[in-house]
Parts: sequence; C-alpha cells; structure tokens
Amino acid sequence: MRFEISKVLDAIEGRVCTDPSLARAVVDLAEVIRYQDIDGGRPASLLRLGMVIDALSRELEEDSVQVYAVVHRALLSDADLTSNERMVVRRWADDGLVEVLDNPGDRMLEVADLLGLPVLSRVRFDGLRGRFPWLVEQPGRVVAPVPGAGGPVFIAHVGGGHSPVAGKRSPTGVKLLARQWRCPESGCALFGGGGGGGAFADLAGGADRSPAAQPPPALRNGVPTCPRHGVRLGDGGPRPRTEVLAVRVGGLVRRRFVLSEEQPIVAGRAPEQDGGIMLGQWLNDEARRWISRGHVRFELRVGEVIVTDVSTNGSGIRPAGSMAESDRIPLAPQQSRVLGENDMVELYPGVQIGRAEELPTGAPFTPTSVMAEAPTMAMRLPRP
Repeated sequence: MRFEISKVLDAIEGRVCTDPSLARAVVDLAEVIRYQDIDGGRPASLLRLGMVIDALSRELEEDSVQVYAVVHRALLSDADLTSNERMVVRRWADDGLVEVLDNPGDRMLEVADLLGLPVLSRVRFDGLRGRFPWLVEQPGRVVAPVPGAGGPVFIAHVGGGHSPVAGKRSPTGVKLLARQWRCPESGCALFGGGGGGGAFADLAGGADRSPAAQPPPALRNGVPTCPRHGVRLGDGGPRPRTEVLAVRVGGLVRRRFVLSEEQPIVAGRAPEQDGGIMLGQWLNDEARRWISRGHVRFELRVGEVIVTDVSTNGSGIRPAGSMAESDRIPLAPQQSRVLGENDMVELYPGVQIGRAEELPTGAPFTPTSVMAEAPTMAMRLPRP
C-alpha cells in the first residue's frame, strides 16, 4: 500500500509547477486536500490533488495537465497528512514546484490575474470581486470541484460557467513576465539565490531554475516581491523568449513543453539529449519503427521557431494545420525550416508537434489518469 501511494504521489509531482507557460489552473493545496466528500476518506489527503488534476485533464481533454499550487506553510507540518505526504510537500517546496507562503491571502487570485488562469476552488471570494472583476465578469474563471460519479467534476461557482476557462494575462502580468527576477535570500527556490552577492547574484547560489520558468512576482505596494520571503526582488534583465509547443498523438494533446533561446530541444521516440521530449510511450508499433530516437530538433532564434529533421526517415510540415496530403511539405533528413505561426510538424501520420494554442485536441478517448497507480482502497468514491 505505502509503495503504491508513493508511486501515485510521484506521478502527481509531475503535474505541479510554478512555470507560467505550463500551468493550466491555480489551486490552494490546503483547500483541495480537505475535499473529504470526493472520496469519503480521511480528513486530509494529498491524493485528492491528483483527483482534481484528473478532473481538469478530462475537462480540457488533454494529457499531462499541470496546476499551479499555492501552499500555506502550516501544511508542511499538518498532522492530518501522513509523514510521507508532509515529506513530499516539503520536497515540492524545496524544488520550487509549489509556492509556499506564511499567509496566502489573495495570492491565488493574484496569480490567476497575472497569468490569466482559471481558479479551481469552492471559495466564493466575496470581498475580492472589486479588485478582480473577472471573478464575476468571465464565466468559468472560478469553478468548484465537487463529487461526481467517476471522480470530481466542476460546477458553476463565482460568475457562472461549468468548465474552467483561461483569460488573458493582465497588463501588469505581461510586464512582470518580460523580466527575470532575483531574490536576495540564499537558496530561494522560486527566484534563484542571492547567496552573498545581492539581488543580482548568479543562480548557482540557489535553485537551479531557468529564468524562463520563474513564477510571477507578488506585488506589494506595486513593488515586485518574493512571495515566499517577502523581500524586494532585483531586476535581472529581460526574460529569455519562449514558445510553448505541444505534442499531439492520435488527436489528443499529450504534453506541452517550453522552447527557449537557452537551448534546443529534440523530440523523438527516445531522445538521448538532456531535456528531450520522449514520444515512445504513446506510439504504436509502426510509428515506433518509423520515428527515430531523436527525430526533430527545435530551436528558438530571434523569435522564430526553427525545426530541423535529424531522423532517418524524414518528416513533414503541415501549413496552417491542414491535414490534406497535397498540402504536406516534406522535410528531408538534416533539412531545416522556419515553423510558421499555424504550422505543425508531422513526424508520422497522427503524430504532430506545433504551437500549443494552434494544436487543439480532438481525441475520441480520455486522457491518462494521474491516479492510475493509486490503490483502490485509498480512493473510496462516494456512492451515487
């Protein structure tokens, strides 16, 4: 039992992040773990986060959906969690996967506002609607996870709307995310480490974190502030440009990844390069034989996405996502091409990579459950 629960917690760990480019919704972890009615179990359980993530994945019809979790520091020592669960949350905090705060306050809504994300919560936020008018003006920006026949489902909450809906990043969020920030506190997991070198010290003094993946700073009296340490952040210069790409296999978006100017990314059956995008687990036998271990390389140069075929069998470009065979442009081995705004790379029929916003899902099957390894006795769903 303990081993199986550890496996599912490891799987859930892959679905939490503070990366503005990958998070699809914001949650308050201290709230979600106490949704006792969704499984009828103990007062607090970290497995409920996995169940809510599964519900979001089903709603968005997308695999590998990630959430931005805000965590009250008291949760790190909450006796309602098991010692293993507390250890896991501490690891997430140390790795910068979740945002730990002494007093979360309205940070969840601030993150949602800055990043344009939906909020998954049963809280009504009555006193905050003036500051965040989108709470009621944009249906679907706040939806409540509640018990359903096969796990949690979402219902209309603040402002109406049953499905989580993203909005636009606020103008302030756009400005903040255009810069990289440095925390003067040594070892800060969110904004690098100051060590002894002040706010602009090298990242080696703290967490090994790409500036492109930094969360949005908190704003205290209009000043960019580290939400964890409550200190003013130093401006470290422009943030590296990024593009969010997505992998679609069989019509289902399987995962998203961030391409930055810092380094190229190789996608294929089983790339050997660090940070490569492995597709093999989603391919049938014929596709595995066709697609090379490292099949295509993506680079971001001066704002352009450059795709280079590094395979044995070649690839193709489908302009504007057209599936007509006559529109497919062959991409021979070692050939490079600028990926147009609406183009997608086709490694094999049904296996495509393109910009995430231009690669909608449309599969006739449900995404993989993050709870697949959870023992059934730990998931007592309420009787209908």
